[in-house]
Amino acid sequence: MDSGMNKRTIAIVGGTGKEGKGLAFRWASAGNRVVVGSRVPEKARTVAEELRGRLPHAASLTGTSNLEAVEQADVVVLTVPYSAHRATLEELRGALQGKLLVDVTVPLVPPRVSTVQMPPEGSAAQEARAILGEDVSIAAAFQNVSYEHLLNDDQADCDVLVTGTSREVRAETLRLVEDAGLTGWDAGPIENSVVVEGLTSVLIHINKHYGSTHAGIRITGATHRA
Repeated sequence: MDSGMNKRTIAIVGGTGKEGKGLAFRWASAGNRVVVGSRVPEKARTVAEELRGRLPHAASLTGTSNLEAVEQADVVVLTVPYSAHRATLEELRGALQGKLLVDVTVPLVPPRVSTVQMPPEGSAAQEARAILGEDVSIAAAFQNVSYEHLLNDDQADCDVLVTGTSREVRAETLRLVEDAGLTGWDAGPIENSVVVEGLTSVLIHINKHYGSTHAGIRITGATHRA
């Protein structure tokens, strides 16, 4: 899974949930230093210890508070439920300045999670930009990948769409996608995240309707290049 990119420190805010744990496992497996963050540091440390038990001895994976995780990181990945999205970003706004934020959040509003319900800003990623300001580079990615694909070493049968605030931000995030052992596609500016995030509700509906648990997407008709 090691892509040979320069390894960096990746903080996963809300990293004790299923998606966060899966991404932590993948990136630590690839040789990155991963810091799992949580509102409850002890919970983050427990998850980090659990994951280390599945990783090579040399893997670097620790747990701490969300704030301490962000302060240590080059890249911050946000995997909190949408109900905690705004409050988490407002709490960490100062520490996030000058960093790359990869927002994995989907604006799911229970109980109608299979119905697309977008926030006034257009998407969770656009909401993050409104909260954090122009000094934070923001990408949206991994919304359409089931955690079941992530918490193992198998090849995931789905692609990752990446939107972001600049071409450079998307390129950097695509390297993270590759480092997680997945195939990523540049899906354009952050405004397009409304479509990518909305697809999650569509996939939830497909899972329910067809009795699946991990429906995903594939891009066809285009030649993938790094």
